[in-house]
Amino acid sequence: MAAVEPPPPPTPTPEPNMNLREDHPNPTPLYTRIRLATPSDIPFIHKLIHQMAVFEKLTHLFQATESSLSSTLFNSPPFQSFTVFLLEVSSTPLSLHHSPTLSLFQPIHKTLQIPPSNSISDSEELLFRTDEGATIAGFVLFFPNYSSFLAKPGFYIEDVFVRECYRRRGLGGFLMRAVANQAVKLGYGRVEWCVLDWNVNAINFYKKIGADVMQEWRICRLTGDSLLSYGQPNY
Repeated sequence: MAAVEPPPPPTPTPEPNMNLREDHPNPTPLYTRIRLATPSDIPFIHKLIHQMAVFEKLTHLFQATESSLSSTLFNSPPFQSFTVFLLEVSSTPLSLHHSPTLSLFQPIHKTLQIPPSNSISDSEELLFRTDEGATIAGFVLFFPNYSSFLAKPGFYIEDVFVRECYRRRGLGGFLMRAVANQAVKLGYGRVEWCVLDWNVNAINFYKKIGADVMQEWRICRLTGDSLLSYGQPNY
C-alpha cells in the first residue's frame, strides 16, 4: 500500500504591520443631555457665566455671585420666568430622566460620535462634575417675553454658552433647539436673542438655522447710575 503523502507545512501567519493606520478608526461616543437646572446647580451656573464674560471680554461688567444668583433665579416655576437648561456630557449613557425635575421637563438626549483625531481634553472636568457623574458643558438662560404684533408670548434667550473644549460640535445649536422646541410645545410665537457684532461665527450660524439678523434694530439699555438717575420718582 502506497504511503500517504504528508500534508504541506502550515503557511506562517504574517506579522501585522504596526505602521499601518486604520482608514476608518472607531469613533468614541459622547452622550449628551439637556435638563432643567435646579438651585443646587448654582455653583456651576456661576462658573459658566464667568467663563462667558471672559469669552465676551466683559469681565469688567461681571458682578454676579452665587448668592445673588440664588436670590434671583428659581423663584418661579420654569418657563414662567427665568429658566436655565444645562448641557451635560458623559462617556457613558446618562439617565433618561432627572429626578429633581422629572415632573417639569423631560430631558433631551443626543449621542455624538467623536473621532480620535478630534478627541476632547477637558482640563476642568472635575470642577464641572455633577453628583450623577456627568460633566456640565454649557447652558442657556431664557425667559418669557411678548409680541403685541403676534398677540403671543415668546422666549428671549439672555445667554447661551458652551465651554471651549466642547465647541464646534453642534452643542450650541442643541441648546438653541431645546428652547425653540419648548416654545413650539407651548404655542409661543417666537424666540429672540442678541449677538455681538464681532462674533462672526455666531452670526453665520444663526443665519444658517434660519434666524433673521435684524440690522435695523439696536439694543438700548439703561443700567447702573443711568438707571438709578432716570428711575427716580420725579415725574
